[in-house]
Amino acid sequence: RSRHNLFIMAAAFDAQDHSHRRFNPLMDEWVLVAPHRTKRPWNGAVEPPFDFASIPQHDPTNPLSPGAARSSGKVNDVYTSTFVFDNDFPSLAPDMPAPTEADQPAHPMLKYDSARGICKVMCFHPHTNVTLPLMTEPEIVTVIDEWSKQVSEIGKTMKWVQLFENKGQAMGCSNPHPHCQIWASSHLPNVAYKKDKTQREYMLKHGKPMLLEYVELEMKAKTRIVVENEHWIAVVPFWALWPYETILLPKRHVTRLTELTEDERASLANAMKRLLSKYDNLFKTSFPYSMGWHGAPTGECLDEDNSHWQLHAIYYPPLLRSASVKKFMVGYEMHAESQRDLTAEKAAATLRDLPELHYTLDAAAGSAAGPK
Repeated sequence: RSRHNLFIMAAAFDAQDHSHRRFNPLMDEWVLVAPHRTKRPWNGAVEPPFDFASIPQHDPTNPLSPGAARSSGKVNDVYTSTFVFDNDFPSLAPDMPAPTEADQPAHPMLKYDSARGICKVMCFHPHTNVTLPLMTEPEIVTVIDEWSKQVSEIGKTMKWVQLFENKGQAMGCSNPHPHCQIWASSHLPNVAYKKDKTQREYMLKHGKPMLLEYVELEMKAKTRIVVENEHWIAVVPFWALWPYETILLPKRHVTRLTELTEDERASLANAMKRLLSKYDNLFKTSFPYSMGWHGAPTGECLDEDNSHWQLHAIYYPPLLRSASVKKFMVGYEMHAESQRDLTAEKAAATLRDLPELHYTLDAAAGSAAGPK
């Protein structure tokens, strides 16, 4: 009997060590978690970290710099804060012809739909060698204010306004100048459509916004919290896919960026600076990621009940083991089911324990102090 009991104890499920699946209610899909895989040796691709230290403060040849000429021949304003311009090579345009019934393929399986929209580029700062964690909190507030302004203006006519920042070469960003993009569309993109559906269904079933209840769960658990202040919480979500993925959420019910108060915007700037500094401090590098804001649909949906929505930002960073080893979404993940190695709890603890002072500022302070 004692041997049998020992076997049962040894075989007891441990979420931090045994393979299991976690459900993502926001996307209505499962994620396979295999924590033991972090122990395997790595002999795959190693990419040299981007040499951010070599970037000059002002590069007149950089098409995003103040006063620089872009490939289209247009010249940027000599801006001193944020700067927004129409994308010279947009994927969506407001005057794109729409397919008619006569244009549709003969078989109902094959369908066309219209794709109209607006694409803009937004620069965060006039200096090329600056990133959000290296900006001051008031400068970040200016970025947030401009985000809100763009959502308000573009959202008058467009159903979805997607703000996203691709940072670093590992996420396909070829220009180091601090910037994001704004793609707005007359339709709900796939991810937005799915999130609208899952949050609406949750609200109907439980009488409370899904992500607002999730904030309360995480504040009680505390195991996945990375950064928290009076108005915001950043956690590695229970269902995280990317190694150090985080979701940034307001603590009160907010459906869009435009609803944030002045205090909440200042608090958001604080949370962003702290979170992104921790990211950079993890591997002592300018941490790559893809970030996107998701809020209630706009345009024709502005007058509809969108109380099921909760505003949130998602950060998807690819780095796993070091500044030069990233996660690849291939094989099983492309053909069967999303999979991660590191548990959300371990990733959160790692990030949470990191200092909030950016490593470059810490080094600069040490150099200024001189030898002891």
